[in-house]
Amino acid sequence: MARSISFADVLEAVEQLSAEDQEAIVEIVRCRESERGRKRVATDARDAQREFMDGHCRPATASEFMDEVLS
Repeated sequence: MARSISFADVLEAVEQLSAEDQEAIVEIVRCRESERGRKRVATDARDAQREFMDGHCRPATASEFMDEVLS
């Protein structure tokens, strides 16, 4: 069973690490967040492609799209 750790406890634990280890943690968190972002974009692209293939949307120029958004 996973133990819940508070944000404050995590920050306190990180403070106990060396500067190099803190930098490594920052880099790891950035990489993981970037990967989550890439996965979200890929999922959104697959969903949009599926909607298009199912006929739920139509091709449009940028101008047509902006006209619809602004109306």
